Amino acid sequence: MRHKSEQPASPADEPHRFDLRVYYEDTDFSGVVYHASYLRFLERGRTEFLRALGIGHREIFEQGKDSYYFAVRAMALDFRKAALMDDKLSVETRTDSIGGASIEMGQKILRGGELLVGAKVKIAVVSAGKPIRLPASLLDKLRAVPKT
Repeated sequence: MRHKSEQPASPADEPHRFDLRVYYEDTDFSGVVYHASYLRFLERGRTEFLRALGIGHREIFEQGKDSYYFAVRAMALDFRKAALMDDKLSVETRTDSIGGASIEMGQKILRGGELLVGAKVKIAVVSAGKPIRLPASLLDKLRAVPKT
């Protein structure tokens, strides 16, 4: 899947945007995007949002005893319209709230300006299989992004 990620000059102006194209592998037999493919698109959007903040999955996972990872705790999806094979889509990601051990994010999948899927995602921060408080370095980077 070809994609492009960009961080706005000012995060207060708009959410992070991750662009992608729908390929045959993302669709069902009719050329419509299979519902589970949207989950992959949203995951990639969250990953690129964090990467733009300087938070790389590999780097945090390889921190030895201080390593942690992100786990989806809850997700609510609102499927509005279907995407089709070869469509150009954008995944917009923003931080809605930051808790002691979790992050709530809002996401949208758009085709042009048309909303296809809306998502609310609660992400837990986990180490050694248990939820942990957000590390200070992660918290500082997330708090530096104004809410939109």
